[in-house]
Amino acid sequence: MHRMIAPTFTLRHLGDRCLSLDFGDKILAETGLICLAAAEKIREANLPGITDVVPSYTSVAVHYQAEPQTGLPNFRTLSEGLTALIQAGVSPSERVSRTIDIPVCYGGEHGPDLSEVAKVTGLTEHEVIQMHCAPGSMVFMLGFAPGHPYIGIHDPLFALPRREVPRTVVPAGSVAIANRQSTIYPTRLPGGWHILGATPLKLFDVARPQPTLLLPGDHIRFVPISPAEFDELAAQQHQVQA
Repeated sequence: MHRMIAPTFTLRHLGDRCLSLDFGDKILAETGLICLAAAEKIREANLPGITDVVPSYTSVAVHYQAEPQTGLPNFRTLSEGLTALIQAGVSPSERVSRTIDIPVCYGGEHGPDLSEVAKVTGLTEHEVIQMHCAPGSMVFMLGFAPGHPYIGIHDPLFALPRREVPRTVVPAGSVAIANRQSTIYPTRLPGGWHILGATPLKLFDVARPQPTLLLPGDHIRFVPISPAEFDELAAQQHQVQA
C-alpha cells in the first residue's frame, strides 16, 4: 500500500488568474516530490476552470479562468476545492520516475568554467566531475525556456553563486551549476551559471511526440564522455533529425 500524507501548505494569489500552493521554503527532494504528487493529483481531479498546473521546487502554481457567469476570478471556489483535495492526502511514493543518462563532455571548449569551479571549491577538475556525476540528482522543474530543467540537489561544495557577469549567449547543451543545482541549456540562451561541460543530446524538439527530453521527477545520471564521443553522439543526433 502506498503511503498517503496530508502535507502542510499555504495558499496565495499569483495575480488574478493563478494561485499558488506553497509546501515549504527550502529546496529539498522531499518537498519537490510532494509538489509533483500534488500537481498530478490536481490534474487528475479535473477541477472546473483550471487551465494549467505547474510544479516547482516548493510550490504548485494553478492557473485558472474566470467564471463564465460573472467574468470574475473563481479564486474562492477553487481554493476550497484544492484545499479539500490536498488535505485528503497525496502519495509521493506512487510516482514512477524515469532514470535518464546524460552524457557530458566536461572541460575544454565545452566547459569553460570547470577550472574556476575547481579552484573555488578546492577540488581538482577530476573531483568536480566525480561529484557532479554522483547519484541522487533529480529534475525538480522545467522553466525559463521550453525544456529547460532545474536539477538538484548537489553537494554543499557546489553552493556557488551565479557568475557576477552573465554570458549573453550560452550554447545549447551546456551543462552548468549554481546554488547546488544543475541546468542544461536547451537552446542558445543568456545565462549566468558556471558551465562545466556540454551534452550532445537535444533537450527540446517540437517534432518529437514528447518535445521535452526531461520531465519533473526524472532521476538524472551525468555520464562523462570524451570530446571524440561527444562529436560522434552529436553526429548521430544530427542524422536522426535529418
